[in-house]
Amino acid sequence: MKSTIRNIGNSRGIIIPQSILKECHIENEVNIEIHNNNIVISPAVELKRKGWEDAFKQMAKNGDDHLVIPDVFDDENIEDWKW
Repeated sequence: MKSTIRNIGNSRGIIIPQSILKECHIENEVNIEIHNNNIVISPAVELKRKGWEDAFKQMAKNGDDHLVIPDVFDDENIEDWKW
C-alpha cells in the first residue's frame, strides 16, 4: 500500500487506514523506531507498575516502608472472625 506524506504543521505525516491500525492492535500510542533505514511503527506497550521495584527498594533503604494503617485496629475483635 502506498500513502502520501503530508504537511502537518511544522512536521510531516501519513494517514494510516483504520483497518491497518486494527490489524496491528494500535489504539492511541505507538513506538517509532528506525531499523536498517526503515521506519518501524508498533503498538506502544504500557508497562504497568514500571519503576515500582526501584521505588520500593529506595523506600526500604530510606526506612519508608512501614505500614501507614495498622493491620488490626485497637478496637477490633479478631476472635469473632471466621477463618
